[in-house]
Amino acid sequence: MKQSAAERPDPTTQRKAAIARGAALEHTGKVRVEPIPDFDLDRTIFKTLEGGAARFVMATRVGKEAHWDAAAAQAVQAEYAAARAAHPLPGMSPELMQFLVSECDFDVEHADGSFLDHLYFCFEYTVQHYPGQSPLVMFLHSILGTGTNTFAMTADKIPALRQLMSPADWTQVEAFPSVLRLLYAGPLRRELRDNLHRAGAIRSISFHRVIDNEPITISGEDFWIALNYQLIHLVDFLPVANWSVHQNDTSFILFRDLYDLLGKAGKCEANVGYAPTALPRHLEGEPQGVGAWLTTLIPVGMSERMAASSVSRFSQRIGHSLDYRIAWD
Repeated sequence: MKQSAAERPDPTTQRKAAIARGAALEHTGKVRVEPIPDFDLDRTIFKTLEGGAARFVMATRVGKEAHWDAAAAQAVQAEYAAARAAHPLPGMSPELMQFLVSECDFDVEHADGSFLDHLYFCFEYTVQHYPGQSPLVMFLHSILGTGTNTFAMTADKIPALRQLMSPADWTQVEAFPSVLRLLYAGPLRRELRDNLHRAGAIRSISFHRVIDNEPITISGEDFWIALNYQLIHLVDFLPVANWSVHQNDTSFILFRDLYDLLGKAGKCEANVGYAPTALPRHLEGEPQGVGAWLTTLIPVGMSERMAASSVSRFSQRIGHSLDYRIAWD
């Protein structure tokens, strides 16, 4: 049964821990990670992946679920309940909610839930840990496209959606899918690193909207806000445990690099805690077959290049340009 955008799902324990503590967290020793029986990649946003090898790698990475130690899960639930009591979630306009219910399809995302599980996580996290910015952006961040060419709505509905949002929220929502692809593609991050000494000198950045390739230009201030939203988004894609083994997960690679980049630029405004794993390379509570084990041996650099190539192919298929230009003061 499809979920309704008007019904907030109960977050997973991993999501509750991230929201309660404001951090990307490793839970090795508190969970047992097992493959999802009869996992179907075609029920996720990765259904559009092509090639047997690419689909196998992705299926091994997302087609698993965590079974929590009861005491650990109870502790997280208590922390999460306290966080929700201290940070009530704001409501959304009935008109916008009606649009989402009647005009959009949020029925795919991650491995074992709907798009809405992910969207509500991002919304809740932002309410508590990026209070200076609008959480609505993170609820709608992928409405104009995911990184794998799935779309919750069609481009002809953009005028109706735009009327239901503030100009500031619309700026971030229409930019989000494009910024995500540009981060995975690579050149944008390299240019930012090369110019960390003048991070505050970005006047504007221009690129193309994913859903229809229309040109977009946003200010430098809005761009750094967009990157903070991206960091929150990536928290929800990190491995639940055994980080020492999963260093080559593409979302984990991007998260680590963006976390470091924002920190060195002095532009990390969202509260996102992170500490690299101190555990040795060893799987604890996560049985793997030979094939899945081999995917963990892909070098980080190769995994990053594979992700960049994949993003390029997805954009080419829909006529989306990954060209961008930063205007520096």
